[in-house]
Amino acid sequence: MMDVAAAAGVSQATVSLVLSGGKSGRLADETRRRVVEAAQTLGYKFVRRNQRAAPGGQSTIIFIADETITDPWMSLAFEGARDKALEVGINMLMGVSHADADVETNILAGLGNVSILGLIYGTILTRAVQLPQALTKHRLVTVNCYNEDNAFHSVLPGDVLGGRTATQHLLSRGRKRIGFINGQQGLDNTRDRLKGYKQALSSNDVPFDPALVRPGNWEPSSGYHMTHELMRLDNPPDGIFCANDMMAVGCYDALRELGHKVPDDVAVIGFDDRDIAQYMHPPLSTFVLPLYEMGQIAVELLLDDAGGLHSSPSRIKVECELVERQST
Repeated sequence: MMDVAAAAGVSQATVSLVLSGGKSGRLADETRRRVVEAAQTLGYKFVRRNQRAAPGGQSTIIFIADETITDPWMSLAFEGARDKALEVGINMLMGVSHADADVETNILAGLGNVSILGLIYGTILTRAVQLPQALTKHRLVTVNCYNEDNAFHSVLPGDVLGGRTATQHLLSRGRKRIGFINGQQGLDNTRDRLKGYKQALSSNDVPFDPALVRPGNWEPSSGYHMTHELMRLDNPPDGIFCANDMMAVGCYDALRELGHKVPDDVAVIGFDDRDIAQYMHPPLSTFVLPLYEMGQIAVELLLDDAGGLHSSPSRIKVECELVERQST
């Protein structure tokens, strides 16, 4: 899918949505056409390798997501999980709960006599979750979230490493003062990306200046307003790390309004690799959220447990890949 994405000039999330038959209204017909043509040219197809019976005769994995509409992340995680499950002949079913424990319980109750190998529980925001007892009776892996008592395997994005790599990337381009517009407070990815930002500064002997860190809310408006605040400093930044791509959109608007060119005057890097990133002017350097791979890993963990390879619950961090474009 990475090859198809590169050939079509879109993100891996878009490739997954198109090739899985997704009907997201966010995708233009021209985008769908480019993806299909690239896939046909490259000979891409879903693979089912050496299908075999599921361990113990259990044939179904249930994927429960708290939301799939506002962001593509859980849809992408489901696609990764489904593709991995299909390789061994296991069915995948998906339910959306809107983080309602009663709905989550009813999803399982409505499955009747379906033979369940295990559950995957995913959230669009990286956070701790409290799971209803009906779910915890099954083998369970959480994706993009975790249970605070570490009772289950969890698969999470490597946000600390991503924050460190983003800041290091700007420093390696000769930027001396790196501003950071963070996301919604109280979330794990917000905390971890800030931690990575501080680590990169420390490892390069750059003093941490709290004036260069501004709170955002993931929306373009906060990127716009926080960029104005940063550029009003007596010693403004020459590089800005936005904790997601949507805030980078607002950051671009503010810099343009102030007469600054990207990256000549101020380099900008984002996070998430949303579709819009490649169409910004200039195209935005950013990081891929590895939700597809996280879904695959979740299935592998369930298969290991079902096959008797028992291990203590662990938190697996999956690296976020840098996509370098012209904004840095």
